[in-house]
Amino acid sequence: MPDMITANRLDDGHVVYLDSDGGWTQDFRSGLVLEDAAASKAALAQAEEAAKANVVVEPYAIELEMRAGHLAPRTLRERIRAEGPTIAVPSTRG
Repeated sequence: MPDMITANRLDDGHVVYLDSDGGWTQDFRSGLVLEDAAASKAALAQAEEAAKANVVVEPYAIELEMRAGHLAPRTLRERIRAEGPTIAVPSTRG
């Protein structure tokens, strides 16, 4: 099962994903898909270095699965982190 590395960016708390350039993106679709355990372990080690440099906090791997023809986070918690609330949020405009 493929994985992706996620964390929270330290300066603003946003959910971010490790990308193929070794940087961090808020766009789940731009996150680096890791096809095996060795790739996941190496990417997590890279993410831990970013945590030591105070770029992100609490990096970890999430499992992905195919949903409607594309990869998506396997758990509800990670889908919410990637896509936002599961309910419509009313507008605060008058």
